[in-house]
Amino acid sequence: MTSKEQPDTAKAGADPSDTAPGTASLTLDTAWTVRWIRRSAEVLAASRAALNTLDRDIGDGDHGENMDRGFQAILPKLEDLADDTTPGAVLKLVATTLISTVGGAAGPLYGTAFLKAAGAVGSASSLDAAALVVLLTAARDGIVLRGKAEEGDKTMIDAWTPAVNAAATAQAAGSAVGAVLLAAADAAVSGAQATEPLIARKGRASYLGERAIGHRDPGSQSTTLLLRAAADVAAA
Repeated sequence: MTSKEQPDTAKAGADPSDTAPGTASLTLDTAWTVRWIRRSAEVLAASRAALNTLDRDIGDGDHGENMDRGFQAILPKLEDLADDTTPGAVLKLVATTLISTVGGAAGPLYGTAFLKAAGAVGSASSLDAAALVVLLTAARDGIVLRGKAEEGDKTMIDAWTPAVNAAATAQAAGSAVGAVLLAAADAAVSGAQATEPLIARKGRASYLGERAIGHRDPGSQSTTLLLRAAADVAAA
């Protein structure tokens, strides 16, 4: 499966920003979704120790281990997908695997995120910029529903909400799918960085009070890795 290519942006009236490498696709398909998950698994494996270190500072110290285990469990299942598998079906597969294999809070939270994203995009065979905003919004809302956190609580929501807002702004401005994902990824990075001075109000870190100040929330960091992987494979 291949993404559809955007028409020549050199024509009169074209937005110059759309000529940036990797941002010219009108839609993303199942092949992109599979590449996103594979890239996520690769990045999470490489970041396992770093995520564990972040989590050790304010949590149980196993966030990297859990995320790596969950995404590694997904990889063999991607080999058996039918030719007519939709992006939503891939997201649902990710959701059920994470829920069944990832311990701690990460499994239910990310599992719910991918499950709600899958439901939001339905049976569509391709995703345009508007559908990506719907996907990201549903994923964020799923995490809120499951974890009852809001922005400022020093959780992954502090990365997800800026990402959703940036994606929506980019889409409303007419950006292509790659640019929408890039905006989301960049905003997630800023959001994760912004968790460092916060006092945690949710999860195990909330027991630390002011001792959590100066430490980045590990869930917000893994969020940046997932969203950056999505943007990277769209740009490839």
